[in-house]
This record gives sequence, structure tokens and C-alpha cells, in this order.
Amino acid sequence: MTLEQEIGRLLQHRHLTLSTAESCTGGAVAALIASVPGSSGYFKGAVVAYTNEVKQSLLHVSPDTLEKYGAVSRQTVIEMAKGAVETLKTDCAVATSGIAGPGGGTDLTPTGTIWMAVATPAGIVTYKQTGDEGRGENVRKAVGNVLRLIYGELCKQEKKEDAGELFSEKLV
Repeated sequence: MTLEQEIGRLLQHRHLTLSTAESCTGGAVAALIASVPGSSGYFKGAVVAYTNEVKQSLLHVSPDTLEKYGAVSRQTVIEMAKGAVETLKTDCAVATSGIAGPGGGTDLTPTGTIWMAVATPAGIVTYKQTGDEGRGENVRKAVGNVLRLIYGELCKQEKKEDAGELFSEKLV
């Protein structure tokens, strides 16, 4: 069973719905989730928010947050995840925002920095991916990492003792 299938199984079992709010991953997380047969039973939709304008208007990210912390920040992905839950009326959401490359990085936020957040009824967790391995690999790793985050959070809430056995890969 793939990770996205396992996420779907957990969502269905708990009667939860999921949405995504993606910037640098450009809908890749949503595409994997939606690729699972029956995903329409738990996946409501996605917002690909590549610009700050879309982050603000559709996901309700505060202009103050964007100004103070930037689009690639923990604070922004938290607000994106909350905004996806609110806008798409879901129980859970994942959010990604980063600098996939090859350019765009700064000394404070180098290329390859990607923040992700997972919102569930239990709260929000975040993860910061760093290291530039080229645009494609940066995005691929972010997609894998955010799927592992949502899976891990759903498993914690499921209180499955063997939850980590199938997909015990470390975040990269």
C-alpha cells in the first residue's frame, strides 16, 4: 500500500476530510492524494497559492505575517493550513511554501528551504526542510515529507502501536 493510500485509509476510518494549500509544490501533494481510488470520499480540494495575493485572498494569510516573516516561514504555512481548513471546510489540511530553486534564495532563506504544516483536529505541526538538491528533488522531497507528516499525525491520533512500521522513513 502506498503512503497516499494509507493516508486515505486513515482519513476514511476516522471520518475526516483533507485539503491542501500548496505554493512551491504546485499541487503535487493534491495530485498524489487525488490519485487514490475513492479519494473523493475524504479529499475536498486544493489551493495552489503561488503568490502572496492568493495566499491572502483565498487562504486568509495576514499581510502582516507575510511582511514580518515572509512567504517562506513557519508562521505563513500555519496560516495557510488554517486557511485551507476554513476555505475548503475540511478537518485536516497540509500546506507548503518554499524556495524550490534554482534561484530566489537569500542569506536568510536559502534555496531549498521549504516549510510545511499539517493541521488536524489535534493541532498543527510544522517542519522545515533545508538543503538544495535542485528544483525537482527539492519538490519531490517536500511532497514526501509532508505526506509523512500527515501520516504520522493521523497515526498518533489513531494510537496505532505499529503505525511507524510501514512508513518509518525519516524526514529528509
